[in-house]
Amino acid sequence: MTGGARDAAQTLQRPIHEAPPAGSAAVKALQRELVDAASQRYHEGGKRRFAYHFARGKLGGDPMFIELLRQGAFPALAERDGRFLDLGCGQAVLASWLLAARARFDAGRWPTGWPPPPRVSQLRALELMPADVARGQAGFADEPRVRVEHADIRQADFGRVDVVTILDVLQYLAPDAQDDVLRRARAALAPGGVLVMRVGDAAGGLPYRLSHWADQAITLARGHGWSRLHGRPLAQWQAALQALGFEVRAVPTPGGLPFANTMLIAHT
Repeated sequence: MTGGARDAAQTLQRPIHEAPPAGSAAVKALQRELVDAASQRYHEGGKRRFAYHFARGKLGGDPMFIELLRQGAFPALAERDGRFLDLGCGQAVLASWLLAARARFDAGRWPTGWPPPPRVSQLRALELMPADVARGQAGFADEPRVRVEHADIRQADFGRVDVVTILDVLQYLAPDAQDDVLRRARAALAPGGVLVMRVGDAAGGLPYRLSHWADQAITLARGHGWSRLHGRPLAQWQAALQALGFEVRAVPTPGGLPFANTMLIAHT
């Protein structure tokens, strides 16, 4: 490997910012405050009660969300507005999380040394499940920057965006559909864009099997029956992205349940 190639590889392996340690008091404190802010839009009682408690549980229990901020996953959008596309969004808790983070930053209440959160100008959130879409649309009824749509990501037009997020979704698609979604996501990204994925590592042994069983339980709970899931070893996910012209950085998600989940940050 040449000196230049070695330097580039090392850059991809390092965090974009010198982030606070995962699990530190500063990280936990910010996470608690953002969970309160981001889940509040779903808190209107009645039929929305489930949406509120789901948002609190998901954002507070899944370390991926705080890691997106801690790692500075969207560095180019700290100083300019960005167009986001969230594929398989559920009730769009990621959108609420990002808006809450930026509002706190703009109010001057962002921790010293943390990467600035992205500025979201518009966020399209696509979801197949009608109940999730309804909860998301109700939560963002007064937020013009976010549009939650009922759509099948295997067929939807992705438009032109700066960021695509695909978090814990692709395993529900057949391999050829996975490849097609990734190809169209790459085509949708403007120059300098970023794709952020979280995938299971099929070579991850027992932790992967646990996450696989959890995903199956989710499909059963949602009334879809027992469906086959399609995982890949992490190296294959990385190779698929590199074949599309991405530069890829793998970011393990610390804490939380003992699953073999890895976040991939892929730059055009």
